[in-house]
Amino acid sequence: MAQSIMAGLKSTLLRLSQHRQRQLLVISASHLDLELLPRLQQSLRRMGKVEQLDVLLQARGGEVNATRRIALLLRRYCQTLTFIVPYHCQSAATLLTLAGDEIIAGDLALFSPIDPLLHGSGPEGAPQAMSCQDIRRFGALCQDWFGQDQQQAQQQALSLLCQSIFPPTLTAFYRSTQELQDIGEQLLTFQLPAIASAQRHALVQTLMFGYHSHDYTLTAEELLALGLKVSRDDEIEAQAWEASLALQALVGGAARSAENDWQDAMIATPEYCWLRIRSADMARQGQWREEVWQ
Repeated sequence: MAQSIMAGLKSTLLRLSQHRQRQLLVISASHLDLELLPRLQQSLRRMGKVEQLDVLLQARGGEVNATRRIALLLRRYCQTLTFIVPYHCQSAATLLTLAGDEIIAGDLALFSPIDPLLHGSGPEGAPQAMSCQDIRRFGALCQDWFGQDQQQAQQQALSLLCQSIFPPTLTAFYRSTQELQDIGEQLLTFQLPAIASAQRHALVQTLMFGYHSHDYTLTAEELLALGLKVSRDDEIEAQAWEASLALQALVGGAARSAENDWQDAMIATPEYCWLRIRSADMARQGQWREEVWQ
């Protein structure tokens, strides 16, 4: 079954690359992380520096600094970078697309806000991850729901937060939020080099703080309305969706079982692919396997 899916994926990638008349690379991952960089660089070196590069991207999120390094590495090997997004492209993956000259997004493309999350192990029933917005908006909650004036609400919010979150942890979270703002603006310079820095700052601010939920699903049209270079192409979208269906079956949750090893990342071209294999219990580091398609 897996072999037939792989064969179908190869055929789809080849057709898409031929239709676009440019090099094509696939990045599909449950989590964008620094472990992807060596295999990504190896693939880009095989390809060589090119004028135009398409990246078919499917990922649900990841590490902000890993995303930045992936973006900078891709830009090092091409003059024009296009992200093709058929489906999942949330959080850090949305951040990654800011580095593209263009984003081609299908009907089901799922983007999301890029606000950072604070992960931790709270009491049973407590959320294991909080968005920076969950913290920033606590004062507004005290003001709107409980009628406190603005100064009182801010003081109360700060006091309660410091009781619940170790202050240096809160400071570190603030720093990571500032870092994400800077990284977003840096990557957006590739896509929107001509606009004023204040406009880039405002656009990233919207992506970080303009929505009520980290899980809010942004459409291609909503990104276009923000000023990003998003386009539609029916033929490309149809082929990209075929590739997405194969990737959903091969990489990530759908390919995972409680007993067997599973694949949590793929870096591919129409000629070969790298697959990262994880143990079912995640007890060992991922192992990479290369497959050359015949």
